[in-house]
Amino acid sequence: MSTKVCILDYGSGNTKSVFNLIESLLPEVSISNSISAIEEATHIVLPGVGAFGTSMEKIHQTIPMDFLMDSLFVKKKPFLGICVGMQVMATVGFEFEENKGLEWIDGEIVKLNSNGFPLPHVGWNSISIKKESKLFQSIEDKSDFYFVHSYAFKPINKDLIISTTTYGEEFCSAIELNNLFGVQFHPEKSHYAGKKLIENFIHLK
Repeated sequence: MSTKVCILDYGSGNTKSVFNLIESLLPEVSISNSISAIEEATHIVLPGVGAFGTSMEKIHQTIPMDFLMDSLFVKKKPFLGICVGMQVMATVGFEFEENKGLEWIDGEIVKLNSNGFPLPHVGWNSISIKKESKLFQSIEDKSDFYFVHSYAFKPINKDLIISTTTYGEEFCSAIELNNLFGVQFHPEKSHYAGKKLIENFIHLK
C-alpha cells in the first residue's frame, strides 16, 4: 500500500507550508477534512497556529472526529500534531481560559515560565532528545528547530516526552504515545532537521 498523507485543515493557517514540505518528499498528499481522504490516508497531520480554545472550537466544527478517532485508535495510523496541533491532544488547555482538549494524552497546556525572557518564544532553539524515537532517526541531539508559542504541554506521564527545549524553563518539545506524535516546533520552518523529521514520520508504519 502506497503512503498517502492527509493534512487536516481547520482554518488555523500554516497548512500550505506543511503541504509544500511533505509534497517535496511524497507525491500523495492532500489538504482535506473529508471522510474519504481520512479513510484513504496512511498518515495524518494536524498543523496549528493560534489559540488553544479557538483551535478546539474549529476542530469540532470542521473535522469528522468519529472517522478520525477510528483511523487513529482502531486502525492505528501514524498521527503528527504540530504546534497547537500537538497541544490540542492534551486533556485541558489554560490559554486565556480553561478549555477541554481532545484528551488523547493526559496533561495540561500551561503558560511558559520564561523567567523574564519575552513571550511568545519565537525563533530557533535546540532540542534535547530524551529517549529513542523513530521520529528523530538520524537527527542529532541539540539540533535546532523553529518555535512560535507561549504555552507548552505538561504531560502527566513524563516518560512520553521524547525531547525537551529550554526557554526560561525546560519544557516538552516533542511527545510520543503509540502511533501519536506531537512537536511544539514547526518542522516546516526548520530547514534540514525539520525535513528529516517529516521524512521519518511518513516512513512510519
